Amino acid sequence: MEFELSETQQLIRQTARDFAIKELLPGAAEREREGVFPKELLAKMAGLGLMGINVPESRGGVEAGVVAYALAMMEIARCCGSTAVTMSVTNMVAEILCKFGREDQIDQHVPRICSGEYTAGAFALSEPGCGSDAAALKTSARRKNGGWVLNGTKQFITSGAYSGVTVVWARTGGSGSRGISAFLATPDTAGLSVGAEERKMGLRASNTVSLVFEDAELPEDALLGEEGRGFPIAMEALDGGRIGVSSQAIGIAQAALEAAVEYAKERKTFGKRLADHQAIQWMLADSATELEAARLLTLQAAHLKETGRPFTRQASMAKVFSTEAANRICARAFQIHGGYGYVEDYPVERYLRDSRVTTIYEGTSEIQRLVIARQLLQD
Repeated sequence: MEFELSETQQLIRQTARDFAIKELLPGAAEREREGVFPKELLAKMAGLGLMGINVPESRGGVEAGVVAYALAMMEIARCCGSTAVTMSVTNMVAEILCKFGREDQIDQHVPRICSGEYTAGAFALSEPGCGSDAAALKTSARRKNGGWVLNGTKQFITSGAYSGVTVVWARTGGSGSRGISAFLATPDTAGLSVGAEERKMGLRASNTVSLVFEDAELPEDALLGEEGRGFPIAMEALDGGRIGVSSQAIGIAQAALEAAVEYAKERKTFGKRLADHQAIQWMLADSATELEAARLLTLQAAHLKETGRPFTRQASMAKVFSTEAANRICARAFQIHGGYGYVEDYPVERYLRDSRVTTIYEGTSEIQRLVIARQLLQD
C-alpha cells in the first residue's frame, strides 16, 4: 500500500494549512463567541480552490481528488471547526451537481460555487419530523403550470441563509424512498423563507437554519436527476459527506491533542510537570493512537472513492470511529486542563463543544453501525 502523498495532495494540504493558521485561527474564538459567519474568509478559501477540490477543472474546480479534499478539511477544522463544516457541505453540493446535474445546471451553479460567487451551497434533506429516517420526509412537490410547487419545512440546514444554491429533497410520488425527488432552489425562489438561526452548543460560526417552502415555485428544469430517483442521490452524497465529517472531526481532535500536550508540558503539579505523570502520558498516548487510526481509516475511504471503487462501508467505518474518537480525545484534553479547560481562555472547551455534533450529522453513529452491519451481512 502506498502511503506517500502526491505533489498535488501535499500542495493542497499545505495551502489549507497556511491559510488556516494565518487567516482562520486568529479570530476563531471571537467568531465562535459572537456567532459571526465568515463570508469574507470563505471567499478567500474559494480563491484558493478549497470550495471545489474534487470538482473537474473544466467546471471551475481544482480536480485534486478526494484524498486532497480530506487532507484540506483536516487542516481547516484544526483551526476552525465552524468554517470546516461550511466548506464540507459546499464541496458536497458542487460534487452532487457535477455527478447528477444536467449541463445547464452544472454551468449555472458549479463555477459560481467554486469561485466564491456563491458564498456557500446547502443540502436540505432533514425535516422537523425526520432526520435519520430520511425516507419519511413530508415536504411535497407537485407539478403546476409547467413547473413545480413545493410545500414543507427543512430543519438544521447548514449555510441555509447564505447558500447560492440549495439541493432540496421533496416527495413527488407515494410513500417511501421511491417517491422522493431532488430539486435545486436559489435564494430568489418565490415562497421560500429562511427561519431563525439555531442557537447551537458548538460550531456557532457556521449558519444553521430552517427553510420553509410555502407554495414555493420552481421551474420545470429545477429537477435534479430523474423524478422519483432523488433518494439514491442523497444516499450517495451522504457517503461522500461522511468522509468530510470524519476529516473535520480529525482536525478538531488534532487541535485538542496539541493543546493538551502543550499544557501538560507547562503545567506543574506535585513538584513536576503534568507530562511527567504516567496517568497523563497514557491519556496522551491513547489520544495519539486513536487519532492516527482515524486518519488512516479516513484516507482509505477517500482513496477508494477517488479511484472509483465501492466505499460506503469504509466511509461509515471512518465516520463512526473518527467522530467518536474525536469526542474522547477532546474530553481527555479537557480533563488534562482541569479547571482551565472549563473557561473560554483556553480553546479546549470549544473543541469539546465543536466535536460533539460530528457523531450526529451526516448520519448518526447508530446509522453508521447499521450501514456497516448490513454490508457485512450481505457479503
